[in-house]
Amino acid sequence: MGISGGLDSTLALLVSARALQMLNRPMSDILAITMPCFGTTNRTRSNAEKISMAVGATFKTIDITNMVRTHFADIGHEESKQDVVYENAQARVRTLVLMDIANAENGLVVGTGDLSELALGWATYNGDHMSMYAVNASVPKTLIRHIVAYEASIHSDWRNVLTDILETPVSPELLPAQDGNISQKTEHIVGPYELHDFFLYYAIRWGFAPRKVLMYALNAFRDKYAREEIVKWLEVFYRRFFSQQFKRSCLPDGPKVGSVSLSPRGDWRMPTDTVARAWVEEVVGLK
Repeated sequence: MGISGGLDSTLALLVSARALQMLNRPMSDILAITMPCFGTTNRTRSNAEKISMAVGATFKTIDITNMVRTHFADIGHEESKQDVVYENAQARVRTLVLMDIANAENGLVVGTGDLSELALGWATYNGDHMSMYAVNASVPKTLIRHIVAYEASIHSDWRNVLTDILETPVSPELLPAQDGNISQKTEHIVGPYELHDFFLYYAIRWGFAPRKVLMYALNAFRDKYAREEIVKWLEVFYRRFFSQQFKRSCLPDGPKVGSVSLSPRGDWRMPTDTVARAWVEEVVGLK
C-alpha cells in the first residue's frame, strides 16, 4: 500500500494490520511504500515511516520525482506548468509503482481513498482512485478521524505519531511545499469535510432535498458556520457529487462499513450522465 503520512493511508495500514493479526500472519507481510515527489513534506514523509515501523510493516521509500519528470518529457509537459496534468501524473505514477510491485510480490494493492473523497470525486481517475481492494471506501473522513484518534488512545507507543497525523492538514501534497509546509490544503479547495459528510448523510442516506439538508445543517452548525458559507459548500457538494459519478462507476471492491455506500457493487446505482441541474438550482435559490 502507498503510505503518505496522512489520515487515509494510516487507517488503511491499521486495518491491514488488524486483518493480519486475526489471520496470525506477521506484520512484515504488509509492504508500506512512501513515494515522495514535488509536494511531499518532511513531516508527512517522517510520519509515514514512523507509523509503518511502529506497526511492524515492511517499509520502503521510492522517490518518484525522476519517473514523473521522465513522463513529463515523454508527453511534452513543462514541469513549470503546475496544472491538473502536473498533479494527476504524480498520483498515476504512484499507482503504477504499487501495481507493479504487487505483481512482483504476488500481493494486492490496498486502496486508501475514503467515502468523502468518492462523494466529491477528490481522487485521480485511475490513480489513487484505483486498487485491488479499497478498505476505506465507505468510511467518511470525519469517522476516519475518530477511528485514528481511538487507535491513538489505546496504543501508547503509537500515540505521538498518530496525534501528529491527526493534526496534519488534509492534503494530496501534489503542489510544491512552501517553506517546508503543506501548500495545498484540501478543505480550503473543496470545503470542510464535516459539512460535506453531513450533506452526504442527509442527501443520500435519507434522500432529503437541498432545502431540507440546509435546514438541518443550519441547526447543527449554527455556532460554527454562517448561512452563506453553508450554502456555498452545499452547492459545491451537489455539483461535484453529480459530475464525478464516473469515478464511482468503476470502483474496486471494498466493504460497506456504515449506512452510506457509493459502490456500484453495493447500494449505489446512478447513471454517469445524470444532470445536477434541479438540485443545484434549488441550492442557488437558497442564497
